[in-house]
Amino acid sequence: MRVKFICSFALVFLLITAYTTSAQTASIKKKYTNSLLYAGIEVGSKGVKLSVVEIGKNAKSQGAFNIVKDTSVNTDFISFTPTAYFSTLSAFATLYQVALNEYQIPAKSIYTVVSSGVKMQAEKEKRIKSVDSLIASFKYRINEPERKVEIVDVAEEARLSHLGIVPDEGRYNTFLIDIGSGNTKGGYFPSGNTNNFKLFQLNWGTKSVANAAEKKCDESDKTLANYNRQLFRVLASAEQSDINYAINTSGAYALSDNIAFSGGISWAVATLIFPEYTDRSVIVVTFDEVQRFTERVYKDYASLSDIALTKDSRLTPAQKAAITKSVRTVHKVFDQRSLMAGSALLLKLMRQFASLYETKQFYLVKNGQVGWVSAYVDESLFN
Repeated sequence: MRVKFICSFALVFLLITAYTTSAQTASIKKKYTNSLLYAGIEVGSKGVKLSVVEIGKNAKSQGAFNIVKDTSVNTDFISFTPTAYFSTLSAFATLYQVALNEYQIPAKSIYTVVSSGVKMQAEKEKRIKSVDSLIASFKYRINEPERKVEIVDVAEEARLSHLGIVPDEGRYNTFLIDIGSGNTKGGYFPSGNTNNFKLFQLNWGTKSVANAAEKKCDESDKTLANYNRQLFRVLASAEQSDINYAINTSGAYALSDNIAFSGGISWAVATLIFPEYTDRSVIVVTFDEVQRFTERVYKDYASLSDIALTKDSRLTPAQKAAITKSVRTVHKVFDQRSLMAGSALLLKLMRQFASLYETKQFYLVKNGQVGWVSAYVDESLFN
């Protein structure tokens, strides 16, 4: 099952050769014949993301998907400041023009959404009007008053992610957990059909865990050692009060053989644990490997630099270049403390499925952020 599942994941994405192209690229090298390009633009908690996906004519049956572009602009929209608002609007409109003009994607093939994380935070702070205003201003700026910009709720986002990330072969025995910056969501299909989705959600994410640990640090002691102590306390409390309950009530343990993690921290951990696998979009890991990684981030962070990770003499120059690029990208997104917080949260979630009596298979999905795009396209084309 392990080998077949890996192959199926790779088949769905065919992201094994995923790479990031320049926004100024005039010509696009497609991977498939008779394929089309689609784009998804998402306003998220931290910023605006653009994903351009090539979909072959056999996408439904053979998983002919290929990432052409995957980029983001950090704008911190959920701070709801005027600066964040206008930065987000500018990024939203600019990335739309990139998809439309640079990649020559028809407007009808560009999907635009606002994430569930933004929706939840806006509702919490009574800022839904800011979201509505952003959407209206975006439509005006791109001169498309009838454009659909869906504000996705958490259940729909989790369902789309599962449909876009998990292959059909593992559809009904895989529990998908997407670890975001502000929250964690996911779920599975318990009844053998995609009309019944069991939602899993947790009000903890990489950023919220890191923030909670920072707040517990005394002003006179902002050292890494103290941050690590406070991080342990935050997660110990979260495990007892929230994580255990959320996993137990989900009912996923008994019904799911495969536990797949997506989100930024999953990408980062997968990249740094196995830097040589730059061409793989899905990485198989064990609980022990992630546990050792969390200790390494704290105690030996320098060993995770691009210089340290390319010292192996067996690596070719091309491999070293690819590793350097991917590792540097991770470190631009995550600093040491956020890596500590995210990997520790990942480990706490994995612990719920690590048992002496039954072995679950753990997967880290690197490119899960484009899962919803694949699902959108799949549903609009084939349903």
